[in-house]
Amino acid sequence: MADSEENNALFPIFILSMIALPLVPYTILKLFRAASKKAKSIHCGCSDCTRSGKYRKSVFKRIANVSTCGNLTLVLLWVIVGILVYSIKNMSREIQVFEPFSILGLEPGASDSEIKKAYRRLSIQYHPDKNPDPAAHKYFIESISKAYQALTDPISRENFEKYGHPDGRQGFQMGIALPQFLLNFDGASGGILLLWIVGIGILLPLVMAVIYLSRSSKYSGNNVKNDTLAAYFHLMKPSLAPSKVMEVFIRAAEFLEIPVRRSDDEPLHKLFMTVRSELNLDLKNIKKEQAKFWKQHPALVKTELLIQAHLTRETASLSPDLERDCKRMLEFAPRLLEELIKMAIIPRTSKGHGWLRPAIGVVELSQCIVQAVPLSARKAAGGSAEGVAPFLQLPHFNDDIIKKIARKKVRTFQEFQEMSTQERAELLSQVADLSSPDILDVEKVMELIPSLTVEVTCETEGEEGIQEGDVLTVQAWVTLKRPNGLIAALPHAPHYPFHKDENFWLLLADPTSNSVWFSQKISFMDEVAAVSAASTAIGERMEVLGASPRETSAAVKEAVDKVRSGSRIAMGKLLAPAEGNYNLVCHVLCDSWIGCDQKSTLKLKVLKRTRAGTRGGGVNDGGAVLEDGVEEEEEIEEEDEEDIESEYSDDEDDKMNGKKKGVNKGKGGGKGKESSSESSGSDEE
Repeated sequence: MADSEENNALFPIFILSMIALPLVPYTILKLFRAASKKAKSIHCGCSDCTRSGKYRKSVFKRIANVSTCGNLTLVLLWVIVGILVYSIKNMSREIQVFEPFSILGLEPGASDSEIKKAYRRLSIQYHPDKNPDPAAHKYFIESISKAYQALTDPISRENFEKYGHPDGRQGFQMGIALPQFLLNFDGASGGILLLWIVGIGILLPLVMAVIYLSRSSKYSGNNVKNDTLAAYFHLMKPSLAPSKVMEVFIRAAEFLEIPVRRSDDEPLHKLFMTVRSELNLDLKNIKKEQAKFWKQHPALVKTELLIQAHLTRETASLSPDLERDCKRMLEFAPRLLEELIKMAIIPRTSKGHGWLRPAIGVVELSQCIVQAVPLSARKAAGGSAEGVAPFLQLPHFNDDIIKKIARKKVRTFQEFQEMSTQERAELLSQVADLSSPDILDVEKVMELIPSLTVEVTCETEGEEGIQEGDVLTVQAWVTLKRPNGLIAALPHAPHYPFHKDENFWLLLADPTSNSVWFSQKISFMDEVAAVSAASTAIGERMEVLGASPRETSAAVKEAVDKVRSGSRIAMGKLLAPAEGNYNLVCHVLCDSWIGCDQKSTLKLKVLKRTRAGTRGGGVNDGGAVLEDGVEEEEEIEEEDEEDIESEYSDDEDDKMNGKKKGVNKGKGGGKGKESSSESSGSDEE
């Protein structure tokens, strides 16, 4: 074994290696991501967003963005690496090779007389009789005398010239790279070393594992408490109306942990009188309903009142404590709403389908929270299924301005979108009395509102018809376009105090049975991830179809081009239901904007599986299989689509016409409202 001093010198090298191995590649990866990451702060730039301060790049915000726990830990580790490198450099003399000529200040091959002269010169400087310094005494004994002896003794000099050491050939030495105090502690080095090995190698990882498991047992992968997920799962109902979604949303365990102070009583009572009209209270028994409302858990009462204060834009009148509590609730809201959507579309029925009506209600609530628009504003009015809610997300708009432009026959948001820029400017300046900067703000937001088109197919791979029990492949291309040409952008949400990315939910559902057959979350923010997902999905599908490498490459290239032009793919598989004709609806719902949702229809004909397992034929009375083309297909009767309607929507505007027969493909498009084949003329749940 190597001596203790050499072990002590090797310990920093060991620690440096253990830190540098994961630190260097992780730092390179982090810098690469930071360099290739596109700025997500692409927003409208209107005066409302500027005043909100969300996108202001102040010095303090930049420091706050950089000084995260991960970044600070990374900097601290690099500081430790620097200290270790400096320590190793200073301790290098402890592991230097013994060089007698260098110690005496001579060139290799010096004569005996030169060696003696050098020794006498150094003795005058370092000999204990001449220099009382203990360090000089130690250097004279351990270095100068040893070097002189190695060069003047014939045997020692021969060993040094032959083996590099005055004592001759040296055996193999091995150190364990531990500090000296662990190896020399009052003769009990073995016990101390064992304690350190047990403590660092066993107890420390065990404690960290216990802490991690105790936390992970309380939270899901989306950083939502498991108690919240359980409450959402049990409270979710298939017929849950959009206005009732709020009652489920506020049951999150995160909201119950927000403190309820005695000083909040009076402000909350004042807030109750302000937002009372937005609460689901029976006006016929208003006193009884109010008493029932206040008898709920205090945290639930506080949560609902603060969220209603945000929806009605009354947060400015809140006390500082309530304002902080409201911001904390809004910070939880996006991930809680996402989990609430998942609880609605999670397979519940025996056929493995989720529920459409509550899923639409959750998305509506998400839109209202992001845009700070009350749910009552979504009530159908003036021929618009969304009511005045889409107008209220525009800057400088209020109820008076909406009434003024309604007198000019502009009652729906779609009509307002279809107007030219000049026509809108004239309308807003002459009728609404908006100034030129205000009109410019409106136009900035109008150019940012996305327009969606959706093209969806549902078929059996490699087969012409669909029989019950077949594995169906659902493929949907969702295309996003904005008047300003952007694809990835942040929504206009000046009243929401945090950054919020646009997310879209694709739901392929049967409105008649209120069931969601297929669902997927879609994002337009990360183009690199979308290209990778599309390439993988198309490549796997072409492989199943038995396509050649050239055909697969061409299909993947086409998919990548579509992604880069603003499209995203959603693909999945499901089992074909029982025999029958199904009128499905493909919804594309945005969780941030009101009035840009899109839907298209998809007709699906499922045939009964024959005994012989052949497709396109039926079985006659004698059991023989009829050949393809012998039996004529029955015409699909035209039926009115029974869509799941929002309680805020106008049923008369959602009637479907111009039905096609036996089509297994649907498209949607046009300003987020119209479809190129069979889409609704209005934005509905």
